[in-house]
Amino acid sequence: MSAKIISGTEVAEQIRAELKVEVAELKEKHGIVPGLVTILVGSNPASISYVTGKIKTAHELGFYSIQDDQSVDITQDDLLKLIDKYNHDPKIHGILVQLPLPKHIDEKKVLNAIDPDKDVDGFHPVNVGRLMIGGSEAKFLPCTPAGIQELIVRSGVKTSGAEVVVVGRSNIVGKPIANIMLQKGQGADSTVTIVHTRTKDMAAHCKRADILIVAAGVPDLVKPEWIKPGACVIDVGVNRVGEKISEKTGKKIAILKGDVDFEAAKEIAGYITPVPGGVGPMTITMLMKNTVKSAKLSIK
Repeated sequence: MSAKIISGTEVAEQIRAELKVEVAELKEKHGIVPGLVTILVGSNPASISYVTGKIKTAHELGFYSIQDDQSVDITQDDLLKLIDKYNHDPKIHGILVQLPLPKHIDEKKVLNAIDPDKDVDGFHPVNVGRLMIGGSEAKFLPCTPAGIQELIVRSGVKTSGAEVVVVGRSNIVGKPIANIMLQKGQGADSTVTIVHTRTKDMAAHCKRADILIVAAGVPDLVKPEWIKPGACVIDVGVNRVGEKISEKTGKKIAILKGDVDFEAAKEIAGYITPVPGGVGPMTITMLMKNTVKSAKLSIK
């Protein structure tokens, strides 16, 4: 029997519907409109696409949103001054600087300049520390890991006491999702193992997983024989493996593959995310959720 497909597109729509209600309540009861600014430096096509998607979603949810486009030759000092301006703007609850930045700008300095209480990406060292502590200390979870947890919970997969194996140790996905899943509380309380390129016998670890989260960036890395029958498989990988002509537009589009051999894995797993349409749609949605949370926390 084939696995249940976990649709990130459907779950993201559910969460956005919930957020619309929360935004309306914030406006009605407190006169607050969640405010999000996205700072884009230069004209990288991928970055423009990402920012456009974020701003579009913010508008749909009723946010006050700003897309602040800056020249590719903006100085680091001027960019830091811009961030400081938004740090002190009471109408802005979330600040996002789109990466990558030009080579003459220190990304770490820029990200660290964002007020941690407006860091809706969850990348500031203060928010990383809050995540490690857990509980009420954790203000903003990084968006992709937070989306992964939502997919697991809303699919009805049991996490308490579950063996979770995370493939990959990046600061953006691997490390934070491992920390999220081992925290005390609903949607967590798991026993977590992280495997990576230096792990001996990665397959043996994966075979133990009740929940297997794969974020390695290697197409079809995880073979079907690595998957425990009935396991929940979350595939975070989005790998471009070629191009094809779109039937709808007649234009060239990328062929995307995950880190898991989906067609074979779905015959073994109990639950599985597709690529595309799995984890991907959740990231922007969780950014919006963090912004709404920031707006709520600003209420005196």
